[in-house]
Formats: sequence, structure tokens, C-alpha cells
Amino acid sequence: MISELLTPINHFLKASTPDAWINEARKPENLSVILRDHMLCELKAAQSAIFLIRKYAVDKESAQQLAEWVKPYEALAYKKTGTLASLRGKSNASKQITPRADCAYSQDLIDKMVLLIREELHHFYQVLELMENKGVSYELIDAGRYAKGLIKHVTSYEPDALIDKLIIGAFIEARSCERFAKLAPHLDEDIEKFYISLLRSEARHYQDYLTLAEQIAGKDISERVAYFARVEADLITSPDTDFKFHSGTPA
Repeated sequence: MISELLTPINHFLKASTPDAWINEARKPENLSVILRDHMLCELKAAQSAIFLIRKYAVDKESAQQLAEWVKPYEALAYKKTGTLASLRGKSNASKQITPRADCAYSQDLIDKMVLLIREELHHFYQVLELMENKGVSYELIDAGRYAKGLIKHVTSYEPDALIDKLIIGAFIEARSCERFAKLAPHLDEDIEKFYISLLRSEARHYQDYLTLAEQIAGKDISERVAYFARVEADLITSPDTDFKFHSGTPA
């Protein structure tokens, strides 16, 4: 099952995670960084999906509901307000979302992104639960260069900007899936099982982003995908002094 999931992802990505990163990530003293950054990555993934729906696919009332959905997670992550118990069940909140009538792809974007948001917020909760079980205290950490290094290449005009953002989403999800699979065997059994359990959803998220990009573009996007593949591979393989879940080769 794992091999079937990873085969298209390894083909999509143009560089494998360097062994030097795995060797650094498996060190017990780096577990706190890995888990805290992973938790924040789940939140950022949900925030990015919410941004796409709010900007491109829904009316103002629905946009506000989506913003409210993620607030408890943002409060815990950025203000340390709330607890594991206060987040229980919130990822499954039912949202009344009205698609914009003037957007041909709004419903498809909503359908795929709402499922992604729900899963990412649940993963946030699961990582926090794991951290509590492992005695890892939560402290906010700065974001690494990875996402910013991709986003700065987004074009400035629509609809190509949206297509670029969707392609970037595909690469982030694919890389996360690849790293979970590579790192899992080197960690404690409970973390290993958790990371393996994430592979199916991460693989589907990558496919959903890419499918949306192709559908909305209505044309061949292989050249743009190849461009971001090169950018992403460079971020993963080039020296990086800031160790994070998506960082490059440890300098």
C-alpha cells in the first residue's frame, strides 16, 4: 500500500529528501522541533486552503464562517490560548458554504478544500495530542524558508496566480508525504504509526491540488509544474542553516 502511494509522488518530486536531513531529524534532541513545526504546518495547510476558498469561491458570509472555523487553532498556535480538550471535535464542524455564482470552478474548489481543511485541522489536534503524550511542550517557532521560497515565484496575474498556488499546494503535500514515509522508521513506534497513517490523506491532497490546477487552467500546465519542481528540489537539496520539517540539507 505504501509503495503504491509513494510511486507517483516520487515521480512528481524531482529530488529525494537528503540522507543528511533524515540523520538530523531522527536525533532525539530534534523531536521537539519536528513535532512543533509539523503541527504548525498542518495549521498553515488549513489556512492556505481557507484563503483559496475565501478569495476565489464563496460569498462574504461563507468567507467569514471559514475564518471562524480556524480561529481556535490559531489562538492556540499563536497565543497559546486553549487546550487539547477545547479543540476536540472542532475539525468536524459543519459549515454552510455558498459558492459564488460567477465562478465556474467554485464548487469543485470548495469540495476538495473543505475536506482538506477538516483533515489538516484534525492532524493538528493529533500532533498536539502526541506532543502531550511525549512530554513535548509547545512553543511557537519561526517558519522556515520552504513555503516562502515557493510562493515568491507565483505570478502576479489571474487565473495563472491561482494555478501556481494550487501547483505549490501539490508540491507541499507531496513532499510532506515523502518525508513522513522516510522519517517514520527512525522514530518511536507511536510516532511511526502516526506518520504512516497520514500517508493516504497527504497523497490525496497532492492529487486534489494538481487536479484542480489542471481543471481550472483548461490547458497543459506541465511546463509550469516542471518549473516549480526545479524550485522545490533546490529548496530541499541546497544547504539550509535552519532545521525544520521542510528544510533543505543541513548546513
